[in-house]
Amino acid sequence: MRFSCALTRLPGKDMASGITASNLGPPDHDKALQQFEAYVDTLRRCGLSVTVLEPLEGFPDAHFVEDAAVVLPEIAVLTRSGARARRGEVETVANVLSAYRKTAAIVPPGTLDGGDVLMVDNHIFIGLSERTNEFGARQLGNIVSSFGYTWTTVPVEAGLHFKSSVNSVGDKTLLTTSVFSDHPSLSAYERIVLAKNEEYAGNTLLINDHLIMPSGYTDTKEQLQRLNKSIIEVDMSEFRKMDGGLTCLSLRF
Repeated sequence: MRFSCALTRLPGKDMASGITASNLGPPDHDKALQQFEAYVDTLRRCGLSVTVLEPLEGFPDAHFVEDAAVVLPEIAVLTRSGARARRGEVETVANVLSAYRKTAAIVPPGTLDGGDVLMVDNHIFIGLSERTNEFGARQLGNIVSSFGYTWTTVPVEAGLHFKSSVNSVGDKTLLTTSVFSDHPSLSAYERIVLAKNEEYAGNTLLINDHLIMPSGYTDTKEQLQRLNKSIIEVDMSEFRKMDGGLTCLSLRF
């Protein structure tokens, strides 16, 4: 799937109040803004038209816009996070996406975060995590099936979301942590397995023919260079402190 647009949101001054299991200390807001600006510039370098929303007061995780929707060429599915504190983020994202796609929504008792959804060609992996349950996965599966997609659920045994551990890097290849290196659901794909000390780099973002990866992961970069794609490194230190990564900061469509 090739992308032409992206939706992002500026991190608010209260971003340190967001949900995190990290022990890396609080993020520096000014530095996070600089990193966010570099991220948006990178999306534009990859040919995307980027919409930047203002911070959403009272929702310190709202800059992780990917969790609010799953956007396919045919439809945008609005999510319902398993984290109750984040459910108010969807409305403003929905208002923007409705100009580009017809929309559907996950409803109770279903929960779903966009960070648990990975589309590879015509197949959609749905991670079952603390944020995404069977009801939400089944609702999404029924929606995408009507457009000809196949789908599979995968239990998330480590990390916040499925895409914390598994991402497509093109050429029928997945970048995975060791937890998913031999997972039977991924057997149809080539896999690049991350070194244990570089697992954060598993959240690498494929934009058209470019791979955007967090900076500072030399072993992972060396492995990705074999794919003969343009590699762009972006500093993500402040977002990592809040359990966020490159895919989290945008919705691409």
